[in-house]
Amino acid sequence: MCGRYTLLIERAALEERFDAKFVDSRDEPGTGSETGGFTPRYNMAPGQQLPVITNDEPETIRRLEWGLVPSWADDETGGIINARAETLHEKPSFRAAYERRRCLVFADGFYEWTETPDGKQPYRVAFEDDRPFAMAGLWERWESDSETTQAGLDAFGGGRTEADDGTDGPLETFTVVTTEPNDLVSDLHDRMAVILEPDSETQWLTADDPRSLLEPYPADEMRAYPVSRAVNDPSVDEPSLVEPLES
Repeated sequence: MCGRYTLLIERAALEERFDAKFVDSRDEPGTGSETGGFTPRYNMAPGQQLPVITNDEPETIRRLEWGLVPSWADDETGGIINARAETLHEKPSFRAAYERRRCLVFADGFYEWTETPDGKQPYRVAFEDDRPFAMAGLWERWESDSETTQAGLDAFGGGRTEADDGTDGPLETFTVVTTEPNDLVSDLHDRMAVILEPDSETQWLTADDPRSLLEPYPADEMRAYPVSRAVNDPSVDEPSLVEPLES
């Protein structure tokens, strides 16, 4: 499972790494922020609007809400944060998105929890050099049949995509694809996010059937280390969360 992750990179470096640009109103010059509305994140959580690249706009970095709501759902509640790689092509919630709506989800680490005598201990899993990577994702667009919309999966501060006229538009959401864990993550959890090789990212967005990419990333270049339990609170988002605990 992938239920929290980090993205510590600065905006310019993120745009250069993925050869894409932020575009929404928070990123226009003159908004009062040198980062254009994007800052490093230490505790990205479900329900938040987070940066991704979708297959239909590969040169654009957009913000979608984490927690996929299928287009056919009766309402926008119960967003799905993870999708099992083994069943993407057959599960009703993911089949259409797998065929036509894939995305890259940016991260440079993710959190997993393991049981200890003192309770669950969070660990951060990342590359040894903390380089950014793309997790395989799926995205969807949901629209209400009525004029009155319900509150979505917004417990952690998320919201819907805004239309150009400033009114609420369709709800656009995403989910992170998971697979079997590698040798490092298996000590912490029985699932891990699908991390794509850089030269496979375009293939994930464009291939007819990219199931061959949905393998656990080798553990050789990765590390896992314990971090503060303050990460358990999704409202806490500060640099101290990624610092290793002193032994």
